[in-house]
Amino acid sequence: MPDFILAIDQGTTGSTVALVDSQGQLCASVNIEFPQVFPKPGWVEHDPEAIWSSVEKALSRLLRKKLCKPSDIVAVGITNQRETSVLWDRRSGDALHNAIVWQCRRTSDFCDALRDAGHEDTVRKRSGLVLDPYFSASKFRWLLREVPAAKRALKAGALAAGTIDSFLLWRLTGGEEHATDVSNAARTSLMNLKTLQWDEELSRLFEVPTSMLPEIRPSSGIFGHTRGVRGLPDGIPITGIAGDQQAALFGQACFTAGDAKCTFGTGSFIVMNTGDERVVSKSGLLTTVAWQLDNKDPVYALEGGAFVCGAAVQWLRDGLGLIRRASDVEALASSVPDHGGVEFVPALTGLGAPHWAADARGLITGLTRGSTRGHIARATLDAMALQNVDILKCMEADLGKRMRPLRVDGGAAANDLLMQSQADYLGRKLVRPRITETTVAGASYLAGLGVGLWRNSAEIKRIWQPESEFAVSVTAASRRRRMESWQAAVRQTLQSQTLRR
Repeated sequence: MPDFILAIDQGTTGSTVALVDSQGQLCASVNIEFPQVFPKPGWVEHDPEAIWSSVEKALSRLLRKKLCKPSDIVAVGITNQRETSVLWDRRSGDALHNAIVWQCRRTSDFCDALRDAGHEDTVRKRSGLVLDPYFSASKFRWLLREVPAAKRALKAGALAAGTIDSFLLWRLTGGEEHATDVSNAARTSLMNLKTLQWDEELSRLFEVPTSMLPEIRPSSGIFGHTRGVRGLPDGIPITGIAGDQQAALFGQACFTAGDAKCTFGTGSFIVMNTGDERVVSKSGLLTTVAWQLDNKDPVYALEGGAFVCGAAVQWLRDGLGLIRRASDVEALASSVPDHGGVEFVPALTGLGAPHWAADARGLITGLTRGSTRGHIARATLDAMALQNVDILKCMEADLGKRMRPLRVDGGAAANDLLMQSQADYLGRKLVRPRITETTVAGASYLAGLGVGLWRNSAEIKRIWQPESEFAVSVTAASRRRRMESWQAAVRQTLQSQTLRR
C-alpha cells in the first residue's frame, strides 16, 4: 500500500494542509485564509478558533480530493508561524484570548524597560535573541497580566501556553499532548540555547512560569497520535514539528554548514545553517536552533528577518487598491524601467534585523509629478529584495566569508522580476527549487524521518531539485548606487522613529 504524509503548514494569513507521497513529492494542497485582527495601531491578533477551523476546513477539502484513503496516511508533520503566542485552559481546551501574533508590537515598552535595565546581554547570551516584542516571552507576560481567565487558570494549575504548533498538537491529540520542538522553543526568549530546556532565569525575568509551558522535544520523533480529528482515523503518529523558517531550511536540503535559504512570505526570513556551532552575531542577527533529529545533537543557525515582505504587496492591494490581486504586482512593476527614484521602506510593523526598530513606521520617499502606480509597485519589489541584502551582508560579516548561492522559496519566489532584482542587488546567484512550498516539504521530511519513511538526510537530499537559477546581471557600480539610495531612505525612517520619541 502507498504511504503518505499529511503536512499542516499553519501560516500568518492562512493554513495549508498538504499530502506528500513516499517519494517526497507534493500531491495536493489546500489553503484556507482566516481573518487578521487589529485592535489598535501596531497590535495584531488571531482568533485561535479561526486558526483551528481553517486547518479543519483545509483538511476536509484535501480529503475530498480522494488522492488516498485516510488509512494510507502514516504520519503528520506540523510547521507554523513562529512566536505567535496563545493561552488555553487544559480542562476545556478553549483558548482564553486571541493569540498575539509575531508582528504585534504591544510589548515594546516592556522590552525597552528590560533593555534600559541592562538585561539584553543576559537574554542574548542565554536565548540567542535580542530584546524585542517579536518574540513570545513578553507576549505571554502580557496575556498573564491582562486576561483574568488566564490568572484563574494559572492559579488552578490548568493553564497551558504555547506557540501555534503546541496549540495544534493539543487539538490534534485530543488534549493528550502539550509539547513543542526545539526550533519553536528557541523563538520564545525562554529556552536556553545550550541546554535546550526552559531557562529559569529567563522565566523569572519575563515573569512567565515554566509550569504552563510545553515539554521541549526534538523536531523529528513521536509527539503524539491523532485523536478525535474529523476525517482522520485515531492513532496516526505526529512525528515532525518545526517553525516555518527552520522547516523551510530543512525542506531546501540545507544540511551543510554555510547553506542558506530565503523565504519570501508575509515577512522575508533568511536562515543559514551553522552546524554544531552557535555563532554569536555582532551585526544584529539571531542565533537559533535549526532542528534536532531524534537522539542526535542539535543543528544551529543564524537568522535575520524582515517583518514585512509579501505583506507589503497585500497592503498595495488592500490598503491602497493599486492592484486587484497580489500576483498583479509583477506586471505593474514591470511597466516602468526602474523605481524612478521612489523608495518604499515597508516598516509597517517596525523594522526587524539588523535594525530592531520596533517603533519604526513605513515611509515612501522620492515622489514627483512623474511618479506612477508602477513606480510604487517597483519600489515595493525592490524593498523586498533590498532589506534582504542588508541582512545577508551582516550574515557574511558574522561568518567572515561569502555565502554559497542562496536558495529561495515562498509565494513571492515565483515572481521572476523580484528574484532577478534580489540576485542583482545581492550580487549572488539565486537558486529556486522545483518545490517552492518548502515549509510543507520540511515538515513532511521531518515527519517521514520520525516514522522511518526515510532513513537519513542523504535520502532527502536526493529529492531536492533546482528549477531555476538567477545570475547577477548588473555592474558593481550600479548595485552600489542602488544600495546608497535605499540606505538613505532607511536612515530617514530610523530618524523619524527617533523624532516620534
